[in-house]
Amino acid sequence: MKLTMRGSVRRGATGAALAALVLGAGAVGCSKDSSTAESPKMTPAAAVAKAAKNTKDITSLSYRMTGRTPEEGRVEAEARMRLKPTVAMSMEMKALDQGADGTAEIRLVDKAMYIGGGAAAAKEMDGKSWIKFDLSALGEDALGGSAPGAGAADKNPAQESTFLTGSKDVKEVGTEKIDGVRTTHYKGTVTLDAFRKSLADEDKATREQREKSLEQYEKMGVDALTMDMWIDGEDRTKQFRMQGDADKGKLDMTITFLDYNKPVTVEAPPAKETMDLAEMMGELES
Repeated sequence: MKLTMRGSVRRGATGAALAALVLGAGAVGCSKDSSTAESPKMTPAAAVAKAAKNTKDITSLSYRMTGRTPEEGRVEAEARMRLKPTVAMSMEMKALDQGADGTAEIRLVDKAMYIGGGAAAAKEMDGKSWIKFDLSALGEDALGGSAPGAGAADKNPAQESTFLTGSKDVKEVGTEKIDGVRTTHYKGTVTLDAFRKSLADEDKATREQREKSLEQYEKMGVDALTMDMWIDGEDRTKQFRMQGDADKGKLDMTITFLDYNKPVTVEAPPAKETMDLAEMMGELES
């Protein structure tokens, strides 16, 4: 990922960072292998609703993300995230269609976003390989609205998997093993308007969290989604896939949960290796 002294971040890696936060930065959990899948007496809609309810108890998780975003093309990522008591994240991200410039490490800690470009970035930033975005200072319109994580860093990304609760055509596809875990596969379609209406019966905190996720997709120009959801024997989502048409192309992302509710610690990069975007912009203005 190429960074310049003026603080520009190559569009591929920076955009990939934002896509990662919007689409995957967080979620529902996984569990140890279970000998039985979902109870056959539970309707598909009830099974999906129960898994969505269980997202409220998640404090941390790790996950794998693969697929395609409208602007970045093919992406891969693996991340660890803490949701409570404060939000923190560590992710290694690759925008495969961007080549070497599409690789980035992303950290979110203490309300600041750090994007690392490794040795390539250090060559263009006086030996500094990280650039820092202060999310508490940057607003939604900062940097032309492209500040990675702006408006999304404090939301609980577990909500993406709950979209299927707004579907009227959820059906059971069958049983499958995901990473050795036996799951029941469900599938359905949902419009964003229908999902918003389904939030009417939720408590205020849950409704606000899910609204934040909803808004991210609306900004992409997505009106409807086709969703696949794999639920394990403990009524948690092991994996989900979202597909839809956005203003700038196809969206097709799959998130697989590797672990949950385990300690997650994220540290900021060393200050001597970091270029602070806010300080840099202040110097340019003066």
